[in-house]
Amino acid sequence: MMSQSLATGAVRLNARRRLPVLVLMTDLARLPDPVAAASRLPPGSAVILRDAGHPARLDLGKALAEVARRRGLLLLVSGDAGLAIRLHAQGLHLPEAEVGRAPMLRRRHPRWLITGAAHSRAAITKAGRLGLDAVLLSPVFATASHPGGDFLGPLRFHALTRGARLPVLALGGVDAASVRRLPKDTAGFAAIGALAAGTRPSLLSRRWRGSPLCGGHAG
Repeated sequence: MMSQSLATGAVRLNARRRLPVLVLMTDLARLPDPVAAASRLPPGSAVILRDAGHPARLDLGKALAEVARRRGLLLLVSGDAGLAIRLHAQGLHLPEAEVGRAPMLRRRHPRWLITGAAHSRAAITKAGRLGLDAVLLSPVFATASHPGGDFLGPLRFHALTRGARLPVLALGGVDAASVRRLPKDTAGFAAIGALAAGTRPSLLSRRWRGSPLCGGHAG
């Protein structure tokens, strides 16, 4: 069971959109039942549909879209704008190498929430320049998917995100214990294993001002 510390952090405002501070990333290898996990998210949270190339991706996307409608969640699709349209998703999450698509996507889908992956200060700066709504910076902590791999740690994360032009969410190894170590001005966090079946997101702490959203999302 997750402790209340899972959702601690601080809200950084984005002037244009209201952004989730809690994001579930799908990964069918590590999270076999993302629909159940999404069903436990507080309203206003987000789900990013990953699992590109998986034969069950479309069906999973449809099931998550239904949960999102019912629970008041935001559904983003990773990389595939066509699938996002088909699922009536609220936006798109771009791999770091594809953030250059953001201006074109913004013109075609001005109401979409567009986020991107980042692994460096240069990537964060580029995403801000291209008008993305937020980035997920990783890996912040050691992860089960890359045991023994390098990670940023909270001090490096803070150094990379200081003065960023857009909200930066933490990704990688974030769980009920490590989330307490995130810098106080962290915009939010994304997780996979920490939101697996058998656990639940806790009520958001006062630091999140009682809401899983920040800024002013246009819908």
